[in-house]
Amino acid sequence: MNGWVLAGAAAAALWGWLVRPARREAPGADTFSKRLLAHRGLHDAKAGVPENSLPAFAGAVRCRVGIEVDVRLTADGRVICFHDGDLRRMCGVPGRPEERTLAELKALRLAGTDCPIPTLAELLRHVDGQVPLLIEYKAGGKNAAALCRAADAVLAGYTGPYRVESFYPSVLFWYRRHRPEVARGQLIGSVCRGARPLAVQLLLGLLLTNVLTRPDFIAADHRRFPTLGVRFCRGMGAELAVWTVTEPQELCRLLTKADTVIFEGFLPPDSDIRE
Repeated sequence: MNGWVLAGAAAAALWGWLVRPARREAPGADTFSKRLLAHRGLHDAKAGVPENSLPAFAGAVRCRVGIEVDVRLTADGRVICFHDGDLRRMCGVPGRPEERTLAELKALRLAGTDCPIPTLAELLRHVDGQVPLLIEYKAGGKNAAALCRAADAVLAGYTGPYRVESFYPSVLFWYRRHRPEVARGQLIGSVCRGARPLAVQLLLGLLLTNVLTRPDFIAADHRRFPTLGVRFCRGMGAELAVWTVTEPQELCRLLTKADTVIFEGFLPPDSDIRE
C-alpha cells in the first residue's frame, strides 16, 4: 500500500512540475488587473465597424477599454491584424492571409466596408499607449518563430503596455527564450479542441506544454469550468484571463473570478467614454 501511496505522490509532484506557471509576478500585473478588453477591438458590424479594424481599435481607445487583437504574418513577412486563417469570411475571397503580400492584402476590404486590413504597426501608432493591448499570435508550427521575430521587431520601439498570448506553445516558448520580460499567456479551449492530433489536443488542454513555456497567465473560455490544471496554475500565482463574454450581466461575476475579462458585442456600462 505504501508503494502505491509513494507512486501517487511522485506522479502528483511530477504533474505539478510539468504544469506550473512562471514563478514571478507577471509583468504589467497592475495595468491588466481587473481590466476589460474589447475582443478584436470595439467592433459593431451593424454600424459598419468591422473586427480588427482601425475604427474598432479607435472605439476602444475612446471608451478607455483595452484591446484584444489577432496578428498574422503575410507572405512578405509583414505583421497584420487579422483573425481568420482564411480570407473568405471577412474579405469575400478565398485563400490564406499568409499566402498574400501586404500590398495584395491592403487591396482588400473588411466585411464590405471601406476599411483595409491594418498592420500591427498601424495599430500601435493609433493606440499610442493609451490602453493596454493583448496580442494573440496566430501561427502554425512552420511560421511561429518568423511571426514572433517580425512582431517583436515592430513592438521593439513601443512603450505602451502589452502582453502576448497564443494557442501555440511554440510562440510562448520563443518569448520565454528571447523576450522573457514580456508577459506571455497560454490560450486554452476545451481539452480536445479543433482538428489537431489528439495527443496535441490533450497536451494543450491539460497544460502539459507549460513545462516548455512557463506562462504568466492562462486565457480560458469563460463558459467552461476551470480544469484542475487551470486551478492549480491560479494557486501557483498565474493570472487568469477569460474569453469571450457576450452578456453584460456576466462582467461583474467574472471580474470577481478572473484578472482580465475579454468581452464582445456591447459597451460596458461603466466605460469612460472620451471624445
